[in-house]
Amino acid sequence: MQLGISGKRALVCASSKGLGRGCAEALAAEGVNLVMNARGSEALEDAADQIRKAHQVEVVTVAADITTEEGRARVLAACGTVDILVTNAGGPPPGNWTDWERDDFIAALDANMLTPIALMKALVPGMMERGWGRVVNITSQSVKAPIPVLGLSNSARAGLTGYVAGMSRQVAGKGVSINNLLPGIHDTDRAKSLDGGVAKAKSITVAEARSEREASIPAQRYGTAEEFGAACAFLCSQHAGFIIGQNVLMDGGATNSTI
Repeated sequence: MQLGISGKRALVCASSKGLGRGCAEALAAEGVNLVMNARGSEALEDAADQIRKAHQVEVVTVAADITTEEGRARVLAACGTVDILVTNAGGPPPGNWTDWERDDFIAALDANMLTPIALMKALVPGMMERGWGRVVNITSQSVKAPIPVLGLSNSARAGLTGYVAGMSRQVAGKGVSINNLLPGIHDTDRAKSLDGGVAKAKSITVAEARSEREASIPAQRYGTAEEFGAACAFLCSQHAGFIIGQNVLMDGGATNSTI
């Protein structure tokens, strides 16, 4: 299937590795020029160089913390005209509901709710003026079914979901499609960190922790960044203009729900 987005320009946040990298790769494979952002410059430049060589697209890099005002300003200054926005930021640390204080919630909200909102407010008006745009927010399966140890993420990402539910329907008539992509466990550094926490808590090996988690997923495995990126690219395509304000699960069937 031709996605019809060759020559478009995308900002992909936190894209030096993991799910963000998967999204950047998939968009580049469709001929989309990229602005890639991550905090670490070495990993970012390495990822960008590989994508340029593999797909012959323009790639601009901005090493900055997208969750800060200064970082967002630097990224937005480098963007120019953007047709596609993929928001992404690392999740808050796991813990128990008794562990978190106000500052912990503020940090989670800044990273996983207010940063995507700020980026949409900055870039969606231009998309509306041009009559075409796509936004994909990488959130979490936890907005469909809460994960007890990820209470900070549950809270912040649910807030973003509510915002997008209203906003997406207000801009759809201008050719802008906004949706959320909800990952379950994928084979990324985040999964390794979570597995490490489980292993420590249960006094088992990381491999055993992973096997336990895989057994709980109907697909019996972790997802890959490549298949996640392919789903993102479709939501950014010319074919996704009638998909508005949806929360698309990519969790191998782990969320046990009818709708």
